[in-house]
Amino acid sequence: MKSRFRWIAAFLTVILTLFIGFTFNSHETQAAKSDSGTLKVGMEANYPPYNWTQPTKANGAVPIDGSNSYANGYDVQIAKIIGKKLHKKVVVEKTQWDGLLPALTSGKIDLIIAGMSPTAERRKAINFSEPYRKSTFVVITNKASKYSNAKTLSDFKGAKLTAQQGTLHYDLIKQLKGVHREPAMRDFAAMRQSLASGTIDGYVAEDIEFESYHNVNPNIIAVNLNKMAGFKVDHDDSVTSIGVKKGNTKLLNEVNATLRTISTKKRNQLMSQAIKEQPKAGNETKKENWLVTTWKQYGGMIMSGVGMTLLIALVGTIVGFFIGLLVGIVRTIPTPTTRGKRWALNFVKWLLSVYVEVFRGTPMMVQAAVIYYGIAQFWHLNLNRTVAALIIVSINTGAYLAEVIRGGIISTPEGQFEAASALGMTHNQRMWHIILPQAIKNCLPSITNEFIVNIKDTSVLSIISVSELFFVGTTIASQSFQFFPTYLMISAIYLILTFTITRIFNLIERRLEGNKNYNLMANQIQVGTPKDTEANN
Repeated sequence: MKSRFRWIAAFLTVILTLFIGFTFNSHETQAAKSDSGTLKVGMEANYPPYNWTQPTKANGAVPIDGSNSYANGYDVQIAKIIGKKLHKKVVVEKTQWDGLLPALTSGKIDLIIAGMSPTAERRKAINFSEPYRKSTFVVITNKASKYSNAKTLSDFKGAKLTAQQGTLHYDLIKQLKGVHREPAMRDFAAMRQSLASGTIDGYVAEDIEFESYHNVNPNIIAVNLNKMAGFKVDHDDSVTSIGVKKGNTKLLNEVNATLRTISTKKRNQLMSQAIKEQPKAGNETKKENWLVTTWKQYGGMIMSGVGMTLLIALVGTIVGFFIGLLVGIVRTIPTPTTRGKRWALNFVKWLLSVYVEVFRGTPMMVQAAVIYYGIAQFWHLNLNRTVAALIIVSINTGAYLAEVIRGGIISTPEGQFEAASALGMTHNQRMWHIILPQAIKNCLPSITNEFIVNIKDTSVLSIISVSELFFVGTTIASQSFQFFPTYLMISAIYLILTFTITRIFNLIERRLEGNKNYNLMANQIQVGTPKDTEANN
């Protein structure tokens, strides 16, 4: 019996060793990359023509770290010029907009090149280079909209307008008196879809966003806000600059020196080229339907996302099960008679209760952001995105399964404990041979449900830009401009995964149930069917 417990301890030790090994290996690898000439640039890779994601390295695209995809666009070309001057290879760290500043301040990236304006609020957290582009602000709306002919700020009265979350654009809407300021949206892909579907009347953006969108949708128009009387915007808010971590003066000076070598003519050429090369809407071939074209172009990305989703869900559920098993066992240990042991056990139980309450009482998305960015910022440990995702899901699952297994243990009939005690079994023997086999069997439906939940909840890991299924689907939708079909396809894939996993675990449950004709008062031959009797013979 002791050997079995040693086997479990050894298994958990191996898991922890792998986690720690992957973590430090990732930290050392990324540090080595930085030292050996890699320039890590953070961007959304989802904001054409500034930056976008594509499946190949065509047109001078650069690799996106942690995926088989590539990034291209105006920002990427600017980054390549800087990388060439610094004799470093550019690697894009694809990061959501609201994660760019934490990624920079925590040291996960070297630069932010993502069409970001050097606002006063952002300058408190990071430094900015000299501007590398100046923009004009516009309201993008449909040509058929009654607001398309607006001449003054008051002409937008009654319009439902929005802008990207965490940007100056959203604050500029306040200058348009009488408008309905809709909730800010995460990215421009979402705003384009909302405008096309009619849920908003328009959104505030830069003139280059209009040029980019108009290239794939000629039915829109841009209303210039800068020409309207009363519209005010600071100079820093109308330009885009490169973000650099505070204290890294050397890199900031090098970036500024490089930007001064890029002429206005060259910058305009790069932007025109980016607009020309950005992803186009619809199928290039009319003979093929959208699904066939999508799988030909993005099939590899989709399968990679499916694999990442299954990996995180499976490893997270398995490791979380063992965490929950240990926590559940400890929290059901009888109170010792010795005062010192009783105090120690109560303290351990209190710590485990805090762990369970914290991770069950906070959203996984928040946990992901805190662990991924917080550890890097406060302990200078640069976790790989995938390793961080595995840790987050495992710990979160462990907290939920701890209560499930604890409930399975305490719900076991008291007579089972009494009978085992009458046979002279110790507590450990009772738990291993009598209680746990029944508790785990009874908890299997809940464990299955947790696995299914993990498959779906991997989507929240997009906050740390893990390339799971939902993150890949969002990328495809923003590049193909086919939002509804893309998300419908992603939903179907999720349904196939969860349906298949459910059927597999149902089969396992039926196998564990054994023969339904089993009777405690008789053997199988006495109560079994003729087929059972033949099988026993």
